[in-house]
Amino acid sequence: ATSNNLYEVDLHEEHLPFYLHSFPSIAEHCDQDPHCPFKEFLGQKKCWGYELDCKQNNSYSVPECPGDHRGWVKSKQEQINAFYNQGDFGYIKERLNEMAIMCEPTFQDDTSLECANHLRFCRGRNIFMNFTSLLNRKELLRYKMDVFSKGDIGGRCRLHSERLLEQCDQISPLQSWGPEMRFFSEFKDPVSTKCDIQIEKPTYILKIDATVNMYHHFCDFFNLYASQHLNSSHPDTFSTDVHILIWESYRYHSNFGETWEAFTRHPLWDLNTFKGKTVCFKNVVFPLLPRMIFGLYYNTPIVWGCEKSGLFRSFSQHILHRLKIPEHKPKDTRIRITLLSRDTSYRNILNEGKLIAALKNNSIYNVQRVVYNKYLTFKKQLEITLNSDIFIGIHGAGLTHLLFLPDWAVIFELYNCEDESCYLDLARLRGIKYITWENKSKLYQQDEGHHPDGGAHAKFTNYKFDTKEFLRLIAKAEKHVLNHNAYKKFINENVLHDEL
Repeated sequence: ATSNNLYEVDLHEEHLPFYLHSFPSIAEHCDQDPHCPFKEFLGQKKCWGYELDCKQNNSYSVPECPGDHRGWVKSKQEQINAFYNQGDFGYIKERLNEMAIMCEPTFQDDTSLECANHLRFCRGRNIFMNFTSLLNRKELLRYKMDVFSKGDIGGRCRLHSERLLEQCDQISPLQSWGPEMRFFSEFKDPVSTKCDIQIEKPTYILKIDATVNMYHHFCDFFNLYASQHLNSSHPDTFSTDVHILIWESYRYHSNFGETWEAFTRHPLWDLNTFKGKTVCFKNVVFPLLPRMIFGLYYNTPIVWGCEKSGLFRSFSQHILHRLKIPEHKPKDTRIRITLLSRDTSYRNILNEGKLIAALKNNSIYNVQRVVYNKYLTFKKQLEITLNSDIFIGIHGAGLTHLLFLPDWAVIFELYNCEDESCYLDLARLRGIKYITWENKSKLYQQDEGHHPDGGAHAKFTNYKFDTKEFLRLIAKAEKHVLNHNAYKKFINENVLHDEL
């Protein structure tokens, strides 16, 4: 442990006891340093939940399963365990238990490679990669499974080839690292003799989903955060002094690009960065991927009746902390309602003005309409979201903002457009209240909807909502917020306390 390790720790204060317990050398250094700013977090024996010696009463969170499991499992405890392993830190623990050595070093400077089942996550040392063949590729590369061929990736180590090939059973661009690792080769000489470039800093190599869509792109960010936990064998596990290499040759652009600041202080790399070169990575991580079978969180079946994943809540806290998103001190006790309006051709609220006017007629509501697009920075969007108590929007990727609502908030998906589980499941994982339209007879659909590929589709039309029914559902959301203990504490500390 060094003072650099100690003072570069940039974690949400709720996470500090877990970090310090995970790395006793850092905790000891802090204890001995009279200027250590983290002394109040020492000695708490907190653990995330995936550590070998972690007891449930010391873990970051325990899922809640107040609802019926609908036949998924046989008992309440099985229901809790299933949710924990599907969508919480139990998922990290399962991957850790799967880790197996694929290429075994003999000497200290040799290559090493270990991976989880199906090659959904791998990490290695002194890994050689050959990008010279990219000079002959004329097309832009994205979701390509032939970036490498035999001998383009490997190192000096004892390769367990049969074990590796057994795990190459999910060959798909965004489901595993099989398309790349199937070509891993054993070399006789140290990799340092083969490289044009040596990368000393740890590097995360990412195959990313659609960067224009918040729901899909945040699968990338979430899995990168989960992979940091999975790789947490060193005090620098959450350091931003790392490189990130995007596994494509398109120049990265996204309205959500500010989120990378939570993970790296360096410019992003892509395949063009090393085109025509051979490169050796001293420490490299191949993180969990956005569209893994039974991965998180895209299209993942989650056991019914459960909510409040600690992994998702800690991700939310980590991003908001690292991006320095301010939580505003409320000026009064009015409930802050944010309605997310769309600037698209479909899924618009035809009577949006009428619904907003009805909300503003209630003096206990502080109402704002927002449009989240390229004209509003993503950090500003997060600031608005974090300072909302009820967040309203029709089905669309913008509802992924629910990940960054306060714990007491309600996400009101006005209409799910016949995609019932998407944001319901995400809200359950995040641990916030979800409501949606209940009476379809009080919903007006402009037309049947016309999918670009033909046929009727509920996502490709616009809607009008009955005002009285809308206000009834808002009252339901209001009741949840007012009765939530975290909200009561928030108001007492920031409004009522000041008045006294």
